[in-house]
Amino acid sequence: MASRATTKLLRVLKSDDASFAEEFATLCDRSGPSKNQAKLEASVRETIATIRQQGDTGLIAAVKRATGAKLEALEVTPAEWDEACESVDPVDRAAIGKAAMRIRAFHRKRIPSSWEMREEGGASMGQRVRPLDSVGIYLPTEESVRPTSVIMYTTPASVVEVPEIILTTAPGKNGKVNPEILMAARVAGVHRVFKSTGAAAVTAMALGTDSVPRVDKIIGPGEAEGSTAKHLLMGDVGVDTKIGSSEVCIIADTSATPAWIAADLISQAEKSSNSQQIFITHSKPTATRVLDQVTRQLKTLDRAEIAKKAMTERGAIIVTKSQNESIALANQYAAERLVLAVKDPDAAHKLVKNAGAVFLGHYTPVAVGDYLAGPNHVLPTGGSARFLSPLSVEDFLKRTTFMRFEPPKLRELGAEVIRLAEVEGLAGPGRSVDLRLQKIRRVRREREAAREAEM
Repeated sequence: MASRATTKLLRVLKSDDASFAEEFATLCDRSGPSKNQAKLEASVRETIATIRQQGDTGLIAAVKRATGAKLEALEVTPAEWDEACESVDPVDRAAIGKAAMRIRAFHRKRIPSSWEMREEGGASMGQRVRPLDSVGIYLPTEESVRPTSVIMYTTPASVVEVPEIILTTAPGKNGKVNPEILMAARVAGVHRVFKSTGAAAVTAMALGTDSVPRVDKIIGPGEAEGSTAKHLLMGDVGVDTKIGSSEVCIIADTSATPAWIAADLISQAEKSSNSQQIFITHSKPTATRVLDQVTRQLKTLDRAEIAKKAMTERGAIIVTKSQNESIALANQYAAERLVLAVKDPDAAHKLVKNAGAVFLGHYTPVAVGDYLAGPNHVLPTGGSARFLSPLSVEDFLKRTTFMRFEPPKLRELGAEVIRLAEVEGLAGPGRSVDLRLQKIRRVRREREAAREAEM
């Protein structure tokens, strides 16, 4: 098998080839800036300025430009919401509800709580945990038919009882929002829905308009215009970590079924032409069979052109010398989704250090995690699984520490505080402590004098 076989689909690399390190480094580098980033940023700045000045008027005009919809009002009315939910097929409604129920149950398991510790001498300190007051879920146009995105982004906020959760999503040309999106919004816990998209939607939630309330934090999929707006508005509003294109890394041995592996790769490739698929195996025959299955299955795929583009430009099959080497490469790649399609996935899992989500065994396709298993499918991309975690309830909570010192505790530790301030060359902090210590010593002397007088 050649180190880089000529194919219209996945390129094939061998880990023992001289050029492998360089080629693998290219696969791992998913952070290349857009050639049009400067132009995009200038356009987004213009949109931000327009919404800041014009509010709802500018927002309605932006929606018309993006979707062709002529809106009289931005917010989805209760009657409109009810009608949309009633129109959803009962079977689809049940599936959406099941997904929301399972994801909610998972996120309820570990909600951080406030805590306090006490020390002898009159000291107490701790941490108070509270939900954010308001959150905005940004769903860009390309995500407008993915109700699971609404569930995944909203449910953790709903679980910790954020008082106001709003959603912005693009309407169709008829001015209506996709019914399945509104159904998902209802079961996930969204309070209000607004028809908007792009940088205008992000700006409206960050700054507030007459119709759209200002929120504390905005989260949502990694679409270029919205992501750029979030970056530029950081400080006016809290924003989530940048989410890049979908990616999957699959490790397999001879126990894997090639058709299943191919289907998993394709399921990610058809999401977007920017998605990335990496298949790693130490079995050359398995690599060959998977590539053959990919070719066969693409022939019957509706979104074959999207998948082919993703696989041709960003996909790869890597043949290694051992399973341990395969896992080491996966750790270096730090995948958003890592599939362990091996005979002993538990043993392999113990060696995994970097991954957003891990799918163990042959009967755990990525699809179950993407739709309803329970863990969130909003995962760190672009190699950031080395230091970031999946979206969770913690992303919708704020923590405030507190402390209280009574006079005995300040008397016990005050000298060290003064000394540390002197080490840093600062007189003020030490003085603030010393003045209090003088009062404590004076009160103590007065108390002792009073006792002696009584005797």
